[in-house]
Amino acid sequence: MIPGEGERPARIHDLVKAPANTPWAKEKQQSWDARELATTYFTPETLADGTPTSAVTVILRTKGCHWWWSSGCTFCGYFNDTRDDVTSEDLHAQWAQAKKKFSDFADHGMVKVYTSGSLLEDREIPVDFQKTVLQECHELGKELIIESRTEQLTKEKLAWAVAINPKFSVAIGLEAYDDEVLRFHVNKGFSIASWDRAVENLVEFGVRVKTYLMFKPPFMSEGDSLHHTVKWIEDVASRSDEISVNPMNIQRGTMIDRLYRAGDYRPPWLWSLVELIERVNPVIHPNGGVNGDPDQICRLIIHPTAGGKVRGAHNCGSCDGDIVAAIERYSVSGDVKEFAGIDCACRKIWQTEIELDRSIPIPLGIGLRRRGDGVQNLRSL
Repeated sequence: MIPGEGERPARIHDLVKAPANTPWAKEKQQSWDARELATTYFTPETLADGTPTSAVTVILRTKGCHWWWSSGCTFCGYFNDTRDDVTSEDLHAQWAQAKKKFSDFADHGMVKVYTSGSLLEDREIPVDFQKTVLQECHELGKELIIESRTEQLTKEKLAWAVAINPKFSVAIGLEAYDDEVLRFHVNKGFSIASWDRAVENLVEFGVRVKTYLMFKPPFMSEGDSLHHTVKWIEDVASRSDEISVNPMNIQRGTMIDRLYRAGDYRPPWLWSLVELIERVNPVIHPNGGVNGDPDQICRLIIHPTAGGKVRGAHNCGSCDGDIVAAIERYSVSGDVKEFAGIDCACRKIWQTEIELDRSIPIPLGIGLRRRGDGVQNLRSL
């Protein structure tokens, strides 16, 4: 909108919802089979006591997040995998499919159940299916991780859940320990005070806390994101059993997708993630230890979704594979020596961008495309 047109400006709150109402989004939603999982796979993991294991991730096709129904977060494209008419019977069929594929998770010590929303939200997930997941993972002896927004984590709901499964973890998408960022960059729909209360309740009931933080949310430069994320980790480390930093990846139909297509946003550099780890490692391991050592405050995890691709965290293209692998190894070991000897000519370009972002007042940063001929990229602007 051009200032002075006389119309009220649109709010972020109203703009975020728009893509879900487009014909392609509606058609895609109805094309899914409600009895089929969105996806399931397994990855290396670590149990709460530090024992190496593997985890099965089960992503269910559900009605989606209740916050999305009214507004939604600026970066979240999980609505792409939802269907409005999913029933309890459908969800039980999906769960049975996952158990059959992995033989009741016999070879895996952990199960992560994700619902494109909150498992403990009664408006999204039927209570009988919530009970099924909690109870069967407990009976099978598997460590369970679920996701939830803060408003579901009341004392009443947690008392009900731990009576069924006394040993599970809750991952909360906090994204930023900063109310201004939560409201104007992320459109999260809750405050840090809400996260504080939720964590107090989780601790009271002996439930492990996993905190998601977003690296480089929309309307924030690379340099500012590096600066702020270090501080956010310092703020939440002592109250989290695990911190998972999620570098932004561009999901179709989101506000961040529109910014990306307009050339107003670039996904993070992988070098920024390496720098982040090196800066906060003394917070996670004050005495220089590694994961499992007595000095560990919490566990820091970074799994760059679409790492090395142009819609995920990436560098110039030639060094991406080595750096993504090192970041993944650090998430398991907690040892900064994983990055020893890794270097590339593009690191100097990244360093200059960070310095300029922190010295020039440009909210969206100065980042340019990192793939292809630099001169041709500049000529195309």
